[in-house]
Amino acid sequence: MARLLVENKDVVVRLSWREALLAKRKAIRVPLTAVQGARVEQDWWRSLRGTTERGRWRSGRFCMGTWRHARGIDFAAVRAAGPVAVVDLLPGREFARLSVSTADPEGAVQAVRLAARRA
Repeated sequence: MARLLVENKDVVVRLSWREALLAKRKAIRVPLTAVQGARVEQDWWRSLRGTTERGRWRSGRFCMGTWRHARGIDFAAVRAAGPVAVVDLLPGREFARLSVSTADPEGAVQAVRLAARRA
């Protein structure tokens, strides 16, 4: 399962080897100063916007990779079961949003919010 972590002054998404293979990326690293907000989305599908650009998805099961929409590109590492940690980023970054299914989405979101306030 993917992990959403705060390391030094960055928000980091680390993927399992299988998720990395599907998403065609190993990890995502974004500075804390780029974080606009973080929240837990109870309905996993609400965290997805636009159409898939790169990666893999299976309807009703998982979405791994990038999604293009009118406001930019989102990165998603989402599984259909359970809530999703969503981190919205400021304009001008590689991604507009990070959506990640983690074992503890509430804890991950709290850690990102606290670190972003301090940054």
